[in-house]
Amino acid sequence: MDLTRRSLLIGAAGLPLASRTTGDPFTLGVASGDPTADGIVLWTRLAPRPLADGGLGGMPDRDVDVEWQLAEDERFTRVVRSGTATARPSWAHSVHVEPAGLRPGREYFYRFRTGGHLSPTGRTRTAPAPGTAPDLAFGVVSCSNYEHGYFTAYRRLADQQPDLVLHLGDYIYEYGPGGYENSTGTIVRSHTEHRCQTLAQFRLRHAQYKTDPDLRALHALAPWIAVNDDHEVENDWAGAHPGTSGRPHFTQRKIAGYRAYYEHMPLRRSALPRGSGIRLHRRLAWGDLATFHVLDTRQFRDEQPCDDGLRAGCAARLAPGRTLVGSAQRAWLAAGLRASRTRWNMLAQQIFMAQHDYHLGPGKEVVVDTWDGYTADRDRVLGDIAASGARNPVVLTGDIHCHYASDLLADFDDLDSRRIGVELVTTSVTSDGDGYDTPAALAAELAENPHIAYADQRRGFIAARLTPTELRADFHTLPYVTKRHAPSTVAASFTVADGTHRLSRSAVPGRRAPQAAAAGAPRRS
Repeated sequence: MDLTRRSLLIGAAGLPLASRTTGDPFTLGVASGDPTADGIVLWTRLAPRPLADGGLGGMPDRDVDVEWQLAEDERFTRVVRSGTATARPSWAHSVHVEPAGLRPGREYFYRFRTGGHLSPTGRTRTAPAPGTAPDLAFGVVSCSNYEHGYFTAYRRLADQQPDLVLHLGDYIYEYGPGGYENSTGTIVRSHTEHRCQTLAQFRLRHAQYKTDPDLRALHALAPWIAVNDDHEVENDWAGAHPGTSGRPHFTQRKIAGYRAYYEHMPLRRSALPRGSGIRLHRRLAWGDLATFHVLDTRQFRDEQPCDDGLRAGCAARLAPGRTLVGSAQRAWLAAGLRASRTRWNMLAQQIFMAQHDYHLGPGKEVVVDTWDGYTADRDRVLGDIAASGARNPVVLTGDIHCHYASDLLADFDDLDSRRIGVELVTTSVTSDGDGYDTPAALAAELAENPHIAYADQRRGFIAARLTPTELRADFHTLPYVTKRHAPSTVAASFTVADGTHRLSRSAVPGRRAPQAAAAGAPRRS
């Protein structure tokens, strides 16, 4: 069912009026997330002036009661849960509600009200019940830089009517105005003042991103499973090691970045930040069809070797003791995979897992901010996946600003080695601007990396459909993001049949077989 403008505004009837406030406090929209078979997270944040100085959205410095409703129909004639939440200034007047006892596999509608103002209506759904395995349509997105373009990819994904959205990091970028120059030097719209370092600055930046109507539309359409990467704090940070801003005040930046991330995302109370940390690795089941194992590849990693970036001859990346996910998270993942009885096991994480050699010929040149910088940990995790017996492992990845489809091998230098699973990498929503469509170096890149079946440096998203017998992934691309209203087209499609651990290219109806973009170092930053 489409959430039209009319349906979003339907019916304040049934909600008692309270004293009215000045200015619509629901400018940042509504969102839902982390669905279970009997529950969901509902989110909003009160901000009548979202870009007001101080990062509090123009709200008074006092607690505000917010009523909420969850219904089985968009007219709210069958309300099944309701209540009042307190929006506190200490948490930027954000609201996280976790209604429980819901029916599995059901579509629900929700809304908020305060001070005589009614929020837009959001649509959400619970996960299916154990023992059932209905088909799942889901989208995968990553890397949305406000300055580099319009968030049209979010709108085009919403057009696909997904049941679930996975956001794999870089939801915001922390740079000051013009601080991250893309390949064309084009700034479409400017960031709020200052590089994000304080809580107020991070709150302003999140609010600015949520002023984008296409982002709000995708949030309101379906529940999200979200996890951060580096730019929600700062570029290229790793565990206790700062990124490009340097060490002074790094811990304070992490505290501020994580607090603002929680305040603006539909996360459960289990993710409430504590000190400079936040619990984001988690596991969500979708009936007997799939388990989503969500990984955190930032908080527990060792520092990137060899001064980060694209490097050749970096022996440090091969050190056996280096870790990306940390021993505790790796043990958590291995245990979850061993216990899984679902048909598909989706590992939602941030950075390119497959080996990617950018050097043509003997020797290797790799990006050490990916799993290539942590080869021993990659071997351990792939070994854990293989040993677990978990059915149909699929790694879902963001970060790299390119589409990729890869097979995951026990030994990437030996095509005859054991096939562990597949990796689907989504390109960016906007980061690095319009992107490229230059296929000249495709043959050389894929010959150097024969386990990689597809690459494309344009902007877009992945729209996937999961059934008990097959995963189909459509790689959507947009011709531009520096102008509004771009269409999206399916540039390539791949399927994975149950039990095969192997990608198969599928025809795109009505189109010639697409060609991937040119090789070369990725522009992620």
